[in-house]
Parts: sequence; C-alpha cells; structure tokens
Amino acid sequence: MLNEFKEFIAKGNVMDLAVGVIIGGAFGGIVKSLTDDVIMPVVGAIFGGFDFTNFFVPLASGVTASTLDAAREQGAVLAYGSFITQVINFLILAWIIFLMVKAVNSLRRKEEPAPEAPPAPPADVALLTEIRDLLKK
Repeated sequence: MLNEFKEFIAKGNVMDLAVGVIIGGAFGGIVKSLTDDVIMPVVGAIFGGFDFTNFFVPLASGVTASTLDAAREQGAVLAYGSFITQVINFLILAWIIFLMVKAVNSLRRKEEPAPEAPPAPPADVALLTEIRDLLKK
C-alpha cells in the first residue's frame, strides 16, 4: 500500500496540481491586494469617496455602528459590500486567467508546423494522369 501511495504521488499530474494550488493561493493574495488596495479606492473616489467594504444591512435590532467591523461585534449583519468586493476580485482573476490561457493558446498555434504539401506523384503516374486528361477532352 505504501508503494502504491509513493507511485501515486510521484506521478506528474499530482505534482503539477500541487504546484498549481500553491501558485493559485499566492496569486489570489496578489489579486486581493490589487482589488482592495488599488481598484476599490479608485472606484470609491469615482463614485463619491465611499468604500464598498463598509456597506452592510443590520439584521439585528441592536446594530447601530457605521463600520462593518464594529457592526459585526454588535450583532448579525448582511455585508453586501464585502460580497461586491469579492465579485470584483473574481472578475479580475477570471480576466487574468483568460488572458493567460489566450496567450498560451496563441503560442501553441505558432509552434504547430504547417501541414506539408502532399509529395509529387512519381513520373509514370503523372504521365498516366496527363494521358487520361487528354483522352477526356
């Protein structure tokens, strides 16, 4: 059983998946920082200086705070601003992955060799073809 496990782990697909998950986690952090620290402040400035992260609806009667963190301490809240931020994170990540896949596909298309022209028929076949064409006329 241990040998089977070693064989399973040593396969290339498992290692590729592990590397992909690790890089994906790090890439997710980069996209989150891009969204939280770069894009959302610009969007907030364009739309009047508000920040999506503090948009919430109180679900409990005792919630009177104006910031999300303080409101969460007071009771249940529906944090739709955080959801909007996560949707924007997803859209950015999906767009970047689309661009990466598109670039890889274009590189693969360039690497594919052009189909070769069929080889010329032997001389006797070419001569017989010419005779056939003359007889048709």
